[in-house]
Amino acid sequence: MSLVLLSLATLCWGAVSPEPMIQCGSEPGPSLEWMVQHTLTPGDLRDLQVEPVKSSVAMEDYSILMNVSWRLRADASIHLLKATKICVTGKSNLQSYSCVRCNYTEAFQTQTRPSGGRWTFSYTGFPVEPNTLYFIGAHNIPNANMNEDPPSMSVNFTSPGCLNHIMKHKKKCIEAGSLWDPNITACKKNETAVEVNFTTSPLGNKYMALIRNNIVIGFSNMLEVLHPFNNPPSRASVVIPVTGESEGAVVQLTPYFHTCVNDCIRRKGTVVLCPQSGMSFPLDSRKSMLGGWLPLLLSALLVATWVLAVGIYLMWRHNRTRKASFPTTTLLPPIKVLVVYPSEICFHHTVCYFTEFLQNHCRSEVILEKWQKKKIAEMGPVQWLTTQKKAVDKVIFLLSNDVHPRCDGTCGRSEGSPHENSQDLFPLAFNLFCSDLRSQTPLHKYMVVYFREADTKDEYSALGVCPKYHLMKDAPAFCTELLRVKQQVSAGKRLTACSL
Repeated sequence: MSLVLLSLATLCWGAVSPEPMIQCGSEPGPSLEWMVQHTLTPGDLRDLQVEPVKSSVAMEDYSILMNVSWRLRADASIHLLKATKICVTGKSNLQSYSCVRCNYTEAFQTQTRPSGGRWTFSYTGFPVEPNTLYFIGAHNIPNANMNEDPPSMSVNFTSPGCLNHIMKHKKKCIEAGSLWDPNITACKKNETAVEVNFTTSPLGNKYMALIRNNIVIGFSNMLEVLHPFNNPPSRASVVIPVTGESEGAVVQLTPYFHTCVNDCIRRKGTVVLCPQSGMSFPLDSRKSMLGGWLPLLLSALLVATWVLAVGIYLMWRHNRTRKASFPTTTLLPPIKVLVVYPSEICFHHTVCYFTEFLQNHCRSEVILEKWQKKKIAEMGPVQWLTTQKKAVDKVIFLLSNDVHPRCDGTCGRSEGSPHENSQDLFPLAFNLFCSDLRSQTPLHKYMVVYFREADTKDEYSALGVCPKYHLMKDAPAFCTELLRVKQQVSAGKRLTACSL
C-alpha cells in the first residue's frame, strides 16, 4: 500500500512541476560565475541557429530583429545548467557588440522534455541592419573554470539586403524604395530607339534610365516627373536612343528620392520587341482552311527567313569591305584620360561608373591612381603625375558636392580603401597642374566634370574658368569634346588658357 501511495505522489509531483522557461536581460560584461571555482559544469549547446524576423513596433514602421534559437544536450550535466549567455558582434561600417543572459526559471529534472524531444529555447531582441555580417556566440553558465577550455558554440550570419521579403519592411529600406514596384516595361521600337515605361513613386520625382548589353548602349537624361497634388503615382514613359542591338538588353532604372538621394535602390528590366498591331481573323469556317495551309505557310516563312538572313549577311560583308577600302573613315585611337578626384567622392558609385562611361561610350583609355599604386610608390606621386600629364590627352577633375552620409557604408570603406590612398593626390594634382596654367598651357588639356551643381569649392576656385560639364545632362557635348581632341591638336587649334 505504501508503494502505491509513493508512486501516486511521484506522478502528481511530476504533473504539477513547472517546465523551465527563460528570463533574459542584458549582461555586457563577464558573468559572476567566472569568479567561482566549480567542481562540475554543464556541457556545451547541441545546436545554435539564427534568422531575421519582423516585429511591429509602431504603425507603418517595422523593426527587424534577430531570432536566436538553441537546443540543449541530453546528458546528465543538464542538471547543473543555470543560464545561457548569447553575444552578437556586427561587422559593417560601424561595429556593434551586445550580450544577453537568459536564466532558466527552474532546475532541469529530466534530460529531455516530458513530452519528448530535446529542450529548445529562443530569444528575439538583437536589431538587424541590412547587408551586415554578424558573429553569434553562446555558452552555458556556470562557465568553465579559469584556465580551462570553455565549451561554446558560434555561428556566422549575414543579413540580407533591402529587397529581401523581410528586410524590405525596415524603415531605412522603405525610404530607399524597397516597397516601390516600378513595373518596368521596355520594348525595342526600332534599331535605334527603345521605349521604357515605369510606375513612379511618391518618394521622389527624378529618375534616369540606362540600357546595357554587356556595355552601355544608351541612357536617358534626368527625367523629372511632376505628381499632381494628392494623386497616386502614374506611369512615365521615355524613349532612349541606342547605339547597338537592344533586344534582350538590361534596363537599369535609377531613382533619386528625397530620403536616399544617390543611394536609392536601383531596379532592372529586360528589353523585348514592341508588339505589332495586326489584323484579327474572324472565328468562322475559314479556320479549317487556315489549318490546312498552316504547314505550307510555316515552310514558306522558314525559307523567307533563311533568304533574309543570307541577304543581311551579304550586305554586312559588302559594307565591311567598303569601310576597309577607305582608310580615312577609320576611327582615331582611343583618347588617353587621367581622372583625378577628391577623397570624399564615393569611389564605387561615382568614380567607377564614370570610368566605365568613359571607356564604353567615349572611347577613352582611363588612368586612375588606384590602378597604379605600385608605380606611384616607385616613382613618387609628383613624378607620377608629371609623367601622366605629358602622356595623356585630357586631365579631368571629377567633382561631386553632394556626398551622402551613407556613401561610406555603400562603398564599403575599410582599411586600405581607395579613400585613404587618394586623400592627398587631388590637392597635389590641383597645385601641380594649375601651376602649369600660369605658363599659358592650352585650356583644352583640362576639363571639370560634376554630377550635381556647378559650385566649385573655394580652395579649388581656380577650376571655375576651365570647361565644365554636368553629367548626365551634358553627356553628348562632353563625349563630342573628347572624341575630337586629336583633330583639335593636329589642326593647331588653341583655346584661351585657364588663369588663376
